[in-house]
Amino acid sequence: MLLNVFQELFTWLMLFIILINISQRKFPGSDKKRKATILIAVDFLVIYTLIAMISIWNLPQWLSWLCLAAGIAVPIIFRKSFWPFRLHCVKCGSKLGYNRIIGYDENLCQECYWEAHPEEKAAAEAKNRSPQEILEEKFTTAESVDDIPWDEWEPTETCVLTYVIDGDRVLMIRKKTGLGSGYINAPGGHIEIEETKTEAAIRETKEETGLDVSNLEERGVLRFQFRDGLRMLGYVFFTSTWSGTMVDETDETKPFWADIASLDYSEMWEDDRLWLPMALEGKKFSACFIFDDRTMIDSRVEEMEEEAPVIELDEDTEV
Repeated sequence: MLLNVFQELFTWLMLFIILINISQRKFPGSDKKRKATILIAVDFLVIYTLIAMISIWNLPQWLSWLCLAAGIAVPIIFRKSFWPFRLHCVKCGSKLGYNRIIGYDENLCQECYWEAHPEEKAAAEAKNRSPQEILEEKFTTAESVDDIPWDEWEPTETCVLTYVIDGDRVLMIRKKTGLGSGYINAPGGHIEIEETKTEAAIRETKEETGLDVSNLEERGVLRFQFRDGLRMLGYVFFTSTWSGTMVDETDETKPFWADIASLDYSEMWEDDRLWLPMALEGKKFSACFIFDDRTMIDSRVEEMEEEAPVIELDEDTEV
């Protein structure tokens, strides 16, 4: 009778164990559980073989039950080898999924497994990242401007600065809101849709100071990479042609005239002291900077013999 029961279960149970063993191979760190499924299969095979031999040789039936008892006792005695499987995470107690039950010898849920193997988590995240995400990381983690692939760099914001010169003084503003609030700078702002950079420079100067400017000369290009992901491209304009009456103050700025010889660079962005004196002398330049909030990490400023390069934008390009 016992042999008949084993005969009915043997084929299906062995097939089930083989399928589990095959599926375990796709999970890293599953050697113990793979060996356990083989031991279980061997134990079942030995029991079946012994009971079959007892039946064929017409030995007493109690020997079959003795073999069965021994076959059950062995896995219990050596349970660490025969049964490394767990239904719950050994660290946090959360319920494990099927893959975690039959695979991964550590019997940890995904979160606990990542915590125990941060290097694997980092590798998995890197594998699943898009090329754009990898490139973005290069931008935000670069310690030097030379580490940034500037040919692949594209700005998230494009803006203008306009320096109005009147003899030995220059028109400046103190920013009251937004990026760089509290600093002094030249009038400027973002280039709007369907607006050229020159049109933006004229408009922003009017809005922030009340003055009308014309005959603008582009003197430099600024590229800013911020740690938080902001990538800003700025065009620097100069002019000595202006008219109108300067406003006392707006919601965003307070304009004023400053002596060029006594400009207080301590109240400006750190990069200004590197390129603004050059620009005030009439030189053209191109510059790249890395900033962490308001702290400059690295810089590169180059004087240009010819007109400062324009990055895929010209007077007729809509921004």
